[in-house]
Amino acid sequence: MNTTESLKDYQRVRTLAIRSLFEIIEQSSEGTVIVDRDANIVWMNERYARRFGLESAKKAIGKPCESVIPGSLLREVVRTGRPILLDMQDTPKEPLVVMRLPIHDDAGAVIGAIGFALFDELRSLSPMLKRYLSMQEELASTRSLLRARQTKYNFAHFIGTSSASLEVKRRARRSASTDSPVLLLGETGTGKELLAQAIHSASPRAHKAFVSINSAAIPEALLEAEFFGTAPGAFTGADRKGRTGKLQIAQGGTLFLDEIGDMPLPLQSKLLRVLQEKEFEPVGSNDVIQSDVRVIAATSTDLQAAIKRGEFRADLYYRLNVLPIQVPPLRERLDDLPALSEAILEELRSQHELSCAALELLGQHAWPGNIRELRNVLERAALLSDDLILTEEDIRAAIGTFTPVERPSVSTLEPLAEETFAEARQRFDRQLIQSALAQCAGKVPEAAARLGLGRSTLYKKMLALGIAESQ
Repeated sequence: MNTTESLKDYQRVRTLAIRSLFEIIEQSSEGTVIVDRDANIVWMNERYARRFGLESAKKAIGKPCESVIPGSLLREVVRTGRPILLDMQDTPKEPLVVMRLPIHDDAGAVIGAIGFALFDELRSLSPMLKRYLSMQEELASTRSLLRARQTKYNFAHFIGTSSASLEVKRRARRSASTDSPVLLLGETGTGKELLAQAIHSASPRAHKAFVSINSAAIPEALLEAEFFGTAPGAFTGADRKGRTGKLQIAQGGTLFLDEIGDMPLPLQSKLLRVLQEKEFEPVGSNDVIQSDVRVIAATSTDLQAAIKRGEFRADLYYRLNVLPIQVPPLRERLDDLPALSEAILEELRSQHELSCAALELLGQHAWPGNIRELRNVLERAALLSDDLILTEEDIRAAIGTFTPVERPSVSTLEPLAEETFAEARQRFDRQLIQSALAQCAGKVPEAAARLGLGRSTLYKKMLALGIAESQ
């Protein structure tokens, strides 16, 4: 067979293939329609005609496609010459999946278009649609979960311009740029979780989830499952589908471990593995999941004392204590009271203001409950007062049990006989620093934060005053 005969054979096979393809699609589809270059119908099969309420297909010939098929896009295909491979077409019965193709002449010009209604009632696409809808639901659920895990606070919410507050914010901002663990130390109610959220919000992980676990609020028997998640049917009563743990929910984001001093010892060893090996296993599973979380821990207990009592692992403490931040109690940042009170009243949407005497009384209370107690006192006073100006009596009644702030004794400040000003100042500085070190168990960083000083500044003062670091 020569080349010319071969080409003729190829053309014949191509023509037969096109005709066969058209016949197959036309016979298996739910409807077929052909329009000319003006989008007028030149042919329609009987099934499609009956679907649109025509007695026969002949009734459709010569009519604009939109007059027979409302919403048809065949005119657009003729105009643009571009196919619409998959689309939804509404019909009087039910929607159809349709395909629209342009028709070209030998010169390549568009002379019409052909449309196929591929599937009736979407039966053939049912598995794919179910999978698509399932994926859409899962995506919506994930987005909703992520929105719920977004932080509410940033550094602007940590109110205060005292030296102690500024030092805390300085260290917290510095920690935000790293992935190292942060350990927040301080009494309850000082704003440790607010700081944790602020660190997350300022970090490269801010677009991911912030997940918190309170070790003191969850029963010990459930804490491991809450932390690591469970495999399907891991134990009696477990979810048949398994449960995702907080560690996995926080992937790519930040995991905040509140009251970590109350975490059981067995779980402490597993947490240490997560921090060191960057992997974990759900309860009842042998699958190892890679971990990508930034850990921020907080506690109101003395972890070093807990280590001595055998209640906290020393190796976990050293792993967490990379970037320690001592959050000062309110009684050590009383200069922040006016700004804090104003911010709290604004948050409460209250129009109340504090009188000068009320503000002075606030500065005389030791605030054992710290900022949480201050907020409760102001809210209670605002609710009980009929006047917009909160008086000293209003605040005293709202406080209840008043705890006065311990002030330095007068004798400490009075110069001794023949003592110069410089000598008296040195004596006072020495007593103040020694007292702070004693209250902080000799830990210089914590004593520096308590005094509102930088750590290097305190070291220099200790050296100048002859104070040993072990004190």
